[in-house]
Amino acid sequence: MGTSASATSQAAPFAPTHQADHQGNGMAEHRRSLQSVNIHNSKTKSIITNKVAPVVITNNCREEFQIHDKIQSSNYSMGRISDLLPEHYLVLGEFFMVQDIYNRADVLNTTKSHGAPNFRKVKGNYPLFGMGQPSLNGFKQVLQRLQIDGCEEVVFICVREEPVVFFRSDGDFIPYTPRGRENLHENLHDLDRELSAEQIELSIRKELCDFAKLSENMFYVYNDIEHFKDDPQQVQILSEEDIHVTEEVYKRPLFSQPLHRYYRLPLPMEGAPLEKTFDAFVNILRVTPNLSLMRDSSRPLPALLFSCQVGVGRTNLGLILGAIVFHHLQGASESPRQEIQKSEHKLDFQVIELLISHLPKGQQVLDEVDDAIAMCSEMHNIKDAVFENKLKLEGIGEDYQIQGKSTKAYFLQRTLQSLERYVYLLVFNAYLHDQYPQAFPQSFSQWLCMNAWIYRLLACMDSSELSAPASLITDGIRVLVSSKFLATDLLSTAKEMKVANFRRVSKMALYGMAQPNSEALAVVMSYLTDQRRGHSTILWLNLQEELVLEANGQMFTPREPGSLEQPIPVCVQHPQKLQEMELTLKHDILRCEKWLGVITEQDKQMRMFKTCHTIEELFVHQKSVHPGLSYQRIPLSDCCAPKEEVFDQLLEAMKSSLAEDPNCAFIFNCHDGKDRTTAAMVIATLTLWHINGFPECEEDEFVSVPNAKYTKGEFEVVMQVVRVLPEGHRVKREVDIALDVVSETMTPMHYHLREIIISTYRQIKMAKSEADAQWLRLRSLQYLERYIYLILFNCYLHLEKKDSWRRSFSQWMSQVAARAGVYAILNHLGFSEFENPDDSLMARLRFRWLPHSAQFIPMLMSLICLCVEDCGQGKMNPAWHSRTVKSHVLWRNCISYILYL
Repeated sequence: MGTSASATSQAAPFAPTHQADHQGNGMAEHRRSLQSVNIHNSKTKSIITNKVAPVVITNNCREEFQIHDKIQSSNYSMGRISDLLPEHYLVLGEFFMVQDIYNRADVLNTTKSHGAPNFRKVKGNYPLFGMGQPSLNGFKQVLQRLQIDGCEEVVFICVREEPVVFFRSDGDFIPYTPRGRENLHENLHDLDRELSAEQIELSIRKELCDFAKLSENMFYVYNDIEHFKDDPQQVQILSEEDIHVTEEVYKRPLFSQPLHRYYRLPLPMEGAPLEKTFDAFVNILRVTPNLSLMRDSSRPLPALLFSCQVGVGRTNLGLILGAIVFHHLQGASESPRQEIQKSEHKLDFQVIELLISHLPKGQQVLDEVDDAIAMCSEMHNIKDAVFENKLKLEGIGEDYQIQGKSTKAYFLQRTLQSLERYVYLLVFNAYLHDQYPQAFPQSFSQWLCMNAWIYRLLACMDSSELSAPASLITDGIRVLVSSKFLATDLLSTAKEMKVANFRRVSKMALYGMAQPNSEALAVVMSYLTDQRRGHSTILWLNLQEELVLEANGQMFTPREPGSLEQPIPVCVQHPQKLQEMELTLKHDILRCEKWLGVITEQDKQMRMFKTCHTIEELFVHQKSVHPGLSYQRIPLSDCCAPKEEVFDQLLEAMKSSLAEDPNCAFIFNCHDGKDRTTAAMVIATLTLWHINGFPECEEDEFVSVPNAKYTKGEFEVVMQVVRVLPEGHRVKREVDIALDVVSETMTPMHYHLREIIISTYRQIKMAKSEADAQWLRLRSLQYLERYIYLILFNCYLHLEKKDSWRRSFSQWMSQVAARAGVYAILNHLGFSEFENPDDSLMARLRFRWLPHSAQFIPMLMSLICLCVEDCGQGKMNPAWHSRTVKSHVLWRNCISYILYL
């Protein structure tokens, strides 16, 4: 019944289909289409919208009109690869469709015999297979081959994250992928985080059908991107059935084999998968009965088949995961030792040694992963890749550029990515040991939140500074920056006390300041021990994690010439290592006997240093004058929440000093006496209140200014933590009072933690660039996390006070707070009042806890780690071979922060 009519929609500005589909509501689009349709009101009875097209039914219900939008060519973009090639429509607004696999990629030459490039079975007796991208007929041939080999059940896992579509060709469907003009050899990744590869493939197919209708049912593709012989070629597209998406190619053949299963598990080209990817893999194990530890052992194991584009990198990672799973199901592979030959290379990396020493059955976990890697090493070996890239890295003397990229940075990135992948395999195997026997009550993400120490361990593996030679200063690669340049005296105390930002918490023996030199140290000690104050016992806590020296009576710290404001933190297991490095730097400066470039409060100057002292030497001298002085160094990261062990160290230091003298005075300093000093003073204030008693608390003042709750710290994520904690509102209120008390001492600084959280976040909208916006977002999250940690620490002080805090804060966090879901909350940290926290990787512990610089905020981060054998044994790391400021700055930044765009 009825006829069809068409109406022309208004030409709209171009937007890729996958964006338009995501941004708009399909029903709303149909309604907009109706606005351009001229239908006589006398005929129209009702309008029915659906996903295909609006339907108009006339008054007498005898006619039905289905309205189709006319395809507008102005909605799409056109382009060409070169002036010699024809112009044509571009997929997703900018990409060309290129044949996915080239002949040389099939190293094992298995396409004809098995149906897919690089098809192989792993060494040993596990039913574990890998391959590259097959065509539709090739995939059917693979399934037939597995059936002939006796595989009754097949779990096929496609590990590609990039979109792939298949064009009809000579009775088959051949895979093609969209690629950019700049690099036609590389597939696309991270096209749209909110859309899956399957959704993007459907959008591409819709565009291709539209392009064909605009071009006489033809579309241009490329088969030879090396020489462009006979390219581009035209393919005929008459309907959607001439184009298949990945799901159709892999699922349709399974209808004839009901025991087969298909999953898509996108794995990254380099580095370790995200936790949610491991979760998806675990879910495959959950829903496959024959992969359960409770499986019927009389039945054969299902075959696991992994496939990526070429069948090497990501397929290799999938095979290793499968081999680890089969080891848990069936035990070690029963294969001759000569068939499975382990890598001869032992990876002596600090991160691996620390991880294995902390994991239950650590050595067994390591051996099992190494066995799995060896079984799957026919085409690629992760351990060999780490070792070989490290050798290439060490073999580079002076850095040089290839196509505008640093060669050292390239091989360093490859090394760290392979290392990260290996380390996460160890962590995942440890997870399987714990959770597989229990049928996975926790996902991998949840398990890591319960074992957040792993994130701490991985985040602290930037050991590059441990191998940095002291001669970086004397060779002019780095410069010494004066504390007067770095520490603005906002409290105007330098004239009287000889040190910037000196202050005291009211009615408490708590003091804070910037880094003092020997003169300021003597003045401060005289001030504290005079007749009026009369402190006979003093504990001085230095919070700096950078190297600091006094030279010619001034305090200096090393910095990169191009980043004078950016500190160079040194990640050490023990603070004594900082003293050793400062001693080495001191001796090198005195031994060089030449003029060195330094940055003072005025400008760059040349100085010859006659005297030089480490911080510890300054305090040793003062201790000879004031025997009641004690000195400790507890490194604390700038702007971040203190690590759990920092809370432990501060609490233990205060408890020990107060046990000797209840009237002990405490002094804290960082480089400017502002950020880290304030955080430590708040921790000390809460500790003393728990020991000596809390002051009387006034009722909350009613504040009528807009958004006052945010300046009061009442963010949704904060209140979520407060609701979990016993007497959470009281605990938060006490922290707020401590912040107010400490901040009263520094009003001219305009620095209050609760206020700086929201003020930093609000600056994001005014950021001049995306990099600045990301930096401000990270800073606001770090301040927010610091506030939450202060609340958690105060709760700990309350609950563990009855046992005199015998259980450390670190233990309490892992044994108590983690089980209450605190780390799970911190793993989704953000300002949910204004945005979705999960839109930023910085919401995750894995990325937020890594060391960052203002220039390098990651989209995805690699592990930061250097070899144990290169650290502390007089062996210069290749990172420090460069002798130009430009290449050195680039090199050091690459060491500390690897950015995947």
